[in-house]
Amino acid sequence: MQAAKKGEKHHEETIVKRGGGRQHDDEHGGAWKVAFADFCMALMALFLVLWLIAAREASALKSIVRDNTAAGLIEGSGGKHEIAGNPSGSLIERFPMPKANGGAQGPDAGGKATAHTRYESPSELAALAHALQKMSADAGLASNLATVVTPEGLRVMLHDTDRQGMFVRGSPIPVDRFSKLLRAMAPLFENMENQMLVVGHTDSLQYTSKDPNSYSNWSLSAHRALAARSQLLIGGMRKESVLQVVGMADRAPVDAAKPDAAVNRRIELLILTTKQAASITAMFGTPAQTEDLSADVSITKPGEGALKELRSQLPKKP
Repeated sequence: MQAAKKGEKHHEETIVKRGGGRQHDDEHGGAWKVAFADFCMALMALFLVLWLIAAREASALKSIVRDNTAAGLIEGSGGKHEIAGNPSGSLIERFPMPKANGGAQGPDAGGKATAHTRYESPSELAALAHALQKMSADAGLASNLATVVTPEGLRVMLHDTDRQGMFVRGSPIPVDRFSKLLRAMAPLFENMENQMLVVGHTDSLQYTSKDPNSYSNWSLSAHRALAARSQLLIGGMRKESVLQVVGMADRAPVDAAKPDAAVNRRIELLILTTKQAASITAMFGTPAQTEDLSADVSITKPGEGALKELRSQLPKKP
Protein backbone atom coordinates (compact mmCIF):
# COMPACT_ATOMS: atom_id res chain seq x y z
CA MET A 1 0.00 0.00 0.00
CA GLN A 2 2.77 2.35 0.85
CA ALA A 3 4.56 1.32 -2.37
CA ALA A 4 1.48 2.23 -4.41
CA LYS A 5 1.28 5.62 -2.75
CA LYS A 6 4.96 6.20 -3.44
CA GLY A 7 4.41 5.35 -7.15
CA GLU A 8 1.46 7.74 -7.44
CA LYS A 9 3.49 10.47 -5.77
CA HIS A 10 6.41 9.83 -8.07
CA HIS A 11 4.05 9.96 -11.09
CA GLU A 12 2.57 13.30 -10.04
CA GLU A 13 5.99 14.84 -9.72
CA THR A 14 7.04 13.80 -13.22
CA ILE A 15 7.15 16.81 -15.63
CA VAL A 16 7.53 16.24 -19.37
CA LYS A 17 9.46 18.96 -21.19
CA ARG A 18 9.84 19.25 -24.95
CA GLY A 19 12.83 20.67 -26.66
CA GLY A 20 12.96 24.50 -26.77
CA GLY A 21 13.87 26.72 -29.67
CA ARG A 22 11.98 27.79 -32.81
CA GLN A 23 9.37 25.38 -34.02
CA HIS A 24 8.44 24.55 -37.60
CA ASP A 25 4.95 26.14 -37.48
CA ASP A 26 5.95 29.47 -35.84
CA GLU A 27 6.68 31.19 -39.16
CA HIS A 28 3.13 30.49 -40.33
CA GLY A 29 1.56 32.55 -37.53
CA GLY A 30 -0.76 35.61 -37.92
CA ALA A 31 1.81 38.42 -37.59
CA TRP A 32 2.17 38.87 -41.36
CA LYS A 33 -1.57 39.34 -41.71
CA VAL A 34 -1.49 42.33 -39.38
CA ALA A 35 1.37 43.86 -41.35
CA PHE A 36 -0.46 43.35 -44.65
CA ALA A 37 -3.63 44.93 -43.24
CA ASP A 38 -1.61 47.96 -42.11
CA PHE A 39 -0.12 48.25 -45.61
CA CYS A 40 -3.57 48.10 -47.25
CA MET A 41 -4.88 50.72 -44.86
CA ALA A 42 -1.99 53.06 -45.64
CA LEU A 43 -2.51 52.53 -49.37
CA MET A 44 -6.20 53.34 -49.07
CA ALA A 45 -5.37 56.49 -47.13
CA LEU A 46 -2.95 57.53 -49.88
CA PHE A 47 -5.58 57.03 -52.59
CA LEU A 48 -8.10 58.99 -50.54
CA VAL A 49 -5.72 61.93 -50.14
CA LEU A 50 -4.94 61.94 -53.86
CA TRP A 51 -8.64 61.85 -54.71
CA LEU A 52 -9.37 64.79 -52.39
CA ILE A 53 -6.54 66.80 -53.94
CA ALA A 54 -7.81 66.05 -57.44
CA ALA A 55 -11.36 67.05 -56.53
CA ARG A 56 -10.21 70.29 -54.95
CA GLU A 57 -8.07 71.30 -57.89
CA ALA A 58 -10.48 70.11 -60.61
CA SER A 59 -11.17 73.55 -62.03
CA ALA A 60 -7.49 74.50 -62.10
CA LEU A 61 -6.50 71.22 -63.71
CA LYS A 62 -9.26 71.61 -66.31
CA SER A 63 -7.94 75.04 -67.25
CA ILE A 64 -4.38 73.74 -67.54
CA VAL A 65 -5.47 70.85 -69.74
CA ARG A 66 -7.44 73.19 -71.98
CA ASP A 67 -4.54 75.56 -72.55
CA ASN A 68 -1.95 72.84 -73.04
CA THR A 69 -4.14 70.93 -75.46
CA ALA A 70 -4.95 74.01 -77.50
CA ALA A 71 -1.43 75.38 -77.50
CA GLY A 72 0.05 72.04 -78.52
CA LEU A 73 -2.29 71.71 -81.46
CA ILE A 74 -1.58 67.98 -81.64
CA GLU A 75 -4.01 66.03 -83.74
CA GLY A 76 -3.80 62.78 -85.62
CA SER A 77 -4.44 62.40 -89.31
CA GLY A 78 -7.41 60.12 -88.80
CA GLY A 79 -9.84 62.90 -87.91
CA LYS A 80 -11.33 64.53 -84.88
CA HIS A 81 -12.70 62.42 -82.07
CA GLU A 82 -16.11 63.18 -80.66
CA ILE A 83 -16.13 64.76 -77.22
CA ALA A 84 -19.57 63.66 -76.06
CA GLY A 85 -21.65 60.54 -76.38
CA ASN A 86 -24.88 62.40 -77.14
CA PRO A 87 -24.40 64.39 -80.37
CA SER A 88 -27.87 65.89 -80.15
CA GLY A 89 -27.07 67.59 -76.83
CA SER A 90 -25.43 70.98 -76.57
CA LEU A 91 -21.69 70.80 -75.98
CA ILE A 92 -21.42 74.43 -74.94
CA GLU A 93 -20.43 75.13 -71.37
CA ARG A 94 -23.16 76.78 -69.34
CA PHE A 95 -21.51 80.16 -68.89
CA PRO A 96 -23.06 82.39 -66.20
CA MET A 97 -25.04 85.00 -68.07
CA PRO A 98 -25.03 88.59 -66.76
CA LYS A 99 -28.15 90.51 -65.92
CA ALA A 100 -29.45 93.15 -68.31
CA ASN A 101 -26.69 95.72 -68.80
CA GLY A 102 -24.76 94.01 -66.05
CA GLY A 103 -21.37 94.58 -67.62
CA ALA A 104 -19.31 97.67 -68.13
CA GLN A 105 -21.29 100.87 -68.06
CA GLY A 106 -20.67 104.20 -69.61
CA PRO A 107 -20.06 107.40 -67.69
CA ASP A 108 -23.81 108.10 -67.56
CA ALA A 109 -24.69 104.77 -65.95
CA GLY A 110 -26.65 106.43 -63.15
CA GLY A 111 -29.99 105.83 -64.84
CA LYS A 112 -29.31 108.02 -67.88
CA ALA A 113 -29.20 106.73 -71.44
CA THR A 114 -25.63 106.33 -72.66
CA ALA A 115 -24.82 107.74 -76.09
CA HIS A 116 -23.52 104.97 -78.32
CA THR A 117 -20.88 105.43 -81.00
CA ARG A 118 -21.71 104.63 -84.62
CA TYR A 119 -18.98 103.48 -87.00
CA GLU A 120 -19.91 104.13 -90.63
CA SER A 121 -17.05 105.57 -92.66
CA PRO A 122 -13.88 103.62 -93.56
CA SER A 123 -11.82 105.90 -91.31
CA GLU A 124 -14.12 105.28 -88.34
CA LEU A 125 -14.02 101.53 -88.92
CA ALA A 126 -10.22 101.68 -89.22
CA ALA A 127 -10.04 103.45 -85.84
CA LEU A 128 -12.14 100.67 -84.32
CA ALA A 129 -9.84 98.08 -85.89
CA HIS A 130 -6.81 99.82 -84.37
CA ALA A 131 -8.37 99.69 -80.89
CA LEU A 132 -9.12 95.96 -81.26
CA GLN A 133 -5.58 95.26 -82.47
CA LYS A 134 -4.15 96.96 -79.40
CA MET A 135 -6.37 94.86 -77.13
CA SER A 136 -5.21 91.71 -78.91
CA ALA A 137 -1.57 92.70 -78.50
CA ASP A 138 -2.07 93.39 -74.79
CA ALA A 139 -3.59 89.92 -74.42
CA GLY A 140 -0.60 88.29 -76.14
CA LEU A 141 -2.70 87.35 -79.19
CA ALA A 142 -1.49 89.90 -81.71
CA SER A 143 -0.78 87.20 -84.30
CA ASN A 144 -4.26 85.73 -83.84
CA LEU A 145 -6.19 88.79 -85.00
CA ALA A 146 -6.68 90.22 -88.48
CA THR A 147 -8.99 93.07 -89.50
CA VAL A 148 -10.27 94.17 -92.92
CA VAL A 149 -12.46 97.19 -93.70
CA THR A 150 -15.09 96.19 -96.29
CA PRO A 151 -18.12 97.95 -97.84
CA GLU A 152 -20.30 95.94 -95.42
CA GLY A 153 -18.34 96.99 -92.32
CA LEU A 154 -15.32 95.84 -90.32
CA ARG A 155 -14.32 92.19 -90.59
CA VAL A 156 -12.56 91.02 -87.42
CA MET A 157 -10.96 87.57 -87.70
CA LEU A 158 -9.83 85.82 -84.52
CA HIS A 159 -8.01 82.75 -85.83
CA ASP A 160 -5.73 79.94 -84.70
CA THR A 161 -2.02 79.86 -85.40
CA ASP A 162 0.40 76.95 -85.37
CA ARG A 163 1.35 77.88 -81.79
CA GLN A 164 -1.86 79.19 -80.25
CA GLY A 165 -5.47 78.08 -80.64
CA MET A 166 -8.62 79.94 -79.68
CA PHE A 167 -10.51 76.81 -78.62
CA VAL A 168 -9.63 73.38 -77.32
CA ARG A 169 -9.14 71.34 -80.47
CA GLY A 170 -12.32 69.64 -81.68
CA SER A 171 -14.51 71.30 -79.03
CA PRO A 172 -16.43 74.56 -78.47
CA ILE A 173 -14.60 75.30 -75.20
CA PRO A 174 -12.56 78.54 -75.50
CA VAL A 175 -9.14 78.71 -73.89
CA ASP A 176 -8.72 81.17 -71.05
CA ARG A 177 -6.65 83.64 -73.04
CA PHE A 178 -9.28 83.89 -75.78
CA SER A 179 -12.10 84.22 -73.25
CA LYS A 180 -10.30 87.09 -71.53
CA LEU A 181 -9.74 88.85 -74.87
CA LEU A 182 -13.43 88.65 -75.83
CA ARG A 183 -14.44 89.95 -72.41
CA ALA A 184 -11.97 92.82 -72.78
CA MET A 185 -13.50 93.72 -76.15
CA ALA A 186 -17.05 93.63 -74.79
CA PRO A 187 -17.10 97.15 -73.20
CA LEU A 188 -15.99 98.65 -76.52
CA PHE A 189 -18.83 96.86 -78.31
CA GLU A 190 -21.23 97.78 -75.50
CA ASN A 191 -20.78 101.46 -76.37
CA MET A 192 -21.18 100.76 -80.10
CA GLU A 193 -24.42 101.40 -81.96
CA ASN A 194 -23.52 99.06 -84.81
CA GLN A 195 -24.73 95.48 -84.85
CA MET A 196 -22.55 92.49 -85.67
CA LEU A 197 -22.56 88.99 -87.08
CA VAL A 198 -20.73 86.28 -85.11
CA VAL A 199 -19.54 83.58 -87.52
CA GLY A 200 -17.75 80.33 -86.66
CA HIS A 201 -15.39 78.55 -89.08
CA THR A 202 -13.49 75.25 -88.88
CA ASP A 203 -10.77 73.59 -90.92
CA SER A 204 -11.48 70.75 -93.34
CA LEU A 205 -10.57 67.94 -90.93
CA GLN A 206 -13.72 65.90 -90.35
CA TYR A 207 -14.88 63.95 -87.32
CA THR A 208 -14.28 60.20 -87.38
CA SER A 209 -17.99 59.36 -87.17
CA LYS A 210 -19.75 59.71 -90.53
CA ASP A 211 -23.27 59.29 -89.21
CA PRO A 212 -25.50 62.19 -90.35
CA ASN A 213 -26.75 62.63 -86.77
CA SER A 214 -23.29 62.69 -85.19
CA TYR A 215 -21.32 65.76 -84.17
CA SER A 216 -19.81 67.53 -87.18
CA ASN A 217 -17.97 70.67 -88.25
CA TRP A 218 -21.36 72.32 -88.75
CA SER A 219 -22.19 71.74 -85.09
CA LEU A 220 -18.70 72.73 -83.98
CA SER A 221 -18.65 76.04 -85.89
CA ALA A 222 -22.12 77.01 -84.66
CA HIS A 223 -21.32 76.10 -81.05
CA ARG A 224 -18.06 78.04 -81.15
CA ALA A 225 -19.87 81.11 -82.46
CA LEU A 226 -22.42 80.81 -79.65
CA ALA A 227 -19.62 80.40 -77.09
CA ALA A 228 -17.95 83.57 -78.41
CA ARG A 229 -21.25 85.45 -78.06
CA SER A 230 -21.57 84.19 -74.48
CA GLN A 231 -18.13 85.53 -73.58
CA LEU A 232 -18.96 88.92 -75.08
CA LEU A 233 -22.19 89.08 -73.07
CA ILE A 234 -20.35 88.12 -69.90
CA GLY A 235 -17.96 91.01 -70.58
CA GLY A 236 -20.88 93.45 -70.65
CA MET A 237 -21.89 93.75 -74.30
CA ARG A 238 -25.60 94.38 -74.91
CA LYS A 239 -27.44 91.38 -76.35
CA GLU A 240 -28.99 93.66 -79.00
CA SER A 241 -25.51 94.15 -80.50
CA VAL A 242 -25.59 90.67 -82.07
CA LEU A 243 -27.80 90.47 -85.14
CA GLN A 244 -26.96 86.93 -86.22
CA VAL A 245 -24.91 83.93 -85.06
CA VAL A 246 -23.78 81.64 -87.89
CA GLY A 247 -21.80 78.42 -88.25
CA MET A 248 -20.16 77.88 -91.65
CA ALA A 249 -18.12 74.72 -90.98
CA ASP A 250 -15.25 74.57 -93.52
CA ARG A 251 -17.13 76.20 -96.43
CA ALA A 252 -15.25 79.54 -96.38
CA PRO A 253 -11.52 78.92 -95.77
CA VAL A 254 -9.14 81.85 -95.60
CA ASP A 255 -6.34 79.65 -96.96
CA ALA A 256 -8.10 77.71 -99.71
CA ALA A 257 -4.83 76.09 -100.82
CA LYS A 258 -4.48 74.46 -97.38
CA PRO A 259 -8.02 73.77 -96.14
CA ASP A 260 -6.68 72.16 -92.96
CA ALA A 261 -4.50 75.17 -92.08
CA ALA A 262 -4.74 76.70 -88.61
CA VAL A 263 -5.83 80.10 -89.94
CA ASN A 264 -9.07 78.55 -91.23
CA ARG A 265 -10.15 77.78 -87.65
CA ARG A 266 -11.54 81.13 -86.59
CA ILE A 267 -14.31 83.27 -85.17
CA GLU A 268 -15.29 86.30 -87.24
CA LEU A 269 -17.01 89.38 -85.87
CA LEU A 270 -18.45 91.38 -88.76
CA ILE A 271 -19.24 94.88 -87.48
CA LEU A 272 -22.01 95.97 -89.85
CA THR A 273 -22.73 99.43 -91.17
CA THR A 274 -26.25 100.68 -90.56
CA LYS A 275 -27.21 100.09 -94.19
CA GLN A 276 -25.87 96.53 -94.23
CA ALA A 277 -27.58 95.66 -90.92
CA ALA A 278 -30.89 96.95 -92.28
CA SER A 279 -30.42 94.89 -95.44
CA ILE A 280 -29.85 91.67 -93.47
CA THR A 281 -32.77 92.42 -91.19
CA ALA A 282 -35.03 92.96 -94.21
CA MET A 283 -33.79 89.72 -95.77
CA PHE A 284 -34.96 87.63 -92.81
CA GLY A 285 -37.62 89.90 -91.35
CA THR A 286 -41.16 90.77 -92.40
CA PRO A 287 -41.53 90.55 -96.21
CA ALA A 288 -41.85 93.84 -98.03
CA GLN A 289 -44.99 94.98 -99.82
CA THR A 290 -45.93 92.55 -102.59
CA GLU A 291 -47.98 92.79 -105.75
CA ASP A 292 -49.91 89.79 -107.05
CA LEU A 293 -49.28 88.82 -110.68
CA SER A 294 -51.52 85.79 -110.68
CA ALA A 295 -53.03 83.35 -108.23
CA ASP A 296 -49.68 81.61 -107.58
CA VAL A 297 -47.05 84.24 -108.37
CA SER A 298 -46.13 87.48 -106.62
CA ILE A 299 -43.18 89.84 -106.66
CA THR A 300 -41.86 92.35 -104.21
CA LYS A 301 -42.93 95.82 -105.20
CA PRO A 302 -39.88 98.11 -105.24
CA GLY A 303 -39.94 101.56 -103.75
CA GLU A 304 -39.96 104.73 -105.83
CA GLY A 305 -36.27 105.35 -105.22
CA ALA A 306 -35.33 101.88 -106.41
CA LEU A 307 -37.42 102.34 -109.57
CA LYS A 308 -35.64 105.58 -110.41
CA GLU A 309 -32.26 103.93 -109.93
CA LEU A 310 -33.23 101.07 -112.24
CA ARG A 311 -34.54 103.47 -114.91
CA SER A 312 -31.30 105.44 -114.79
CA GLN A 313 -29.38 102.28 -115.68
CA LEU A 314 -31.42 101.58 -118.82
CA PRO A 315 -29.71 102.44 -122.12
CA LYS A 316 -30.79 105.70 -123.68
CA LYS A 317 -32.64 105.56 -126.97
CA PRO A 318 -30.70 107.07 -129.92
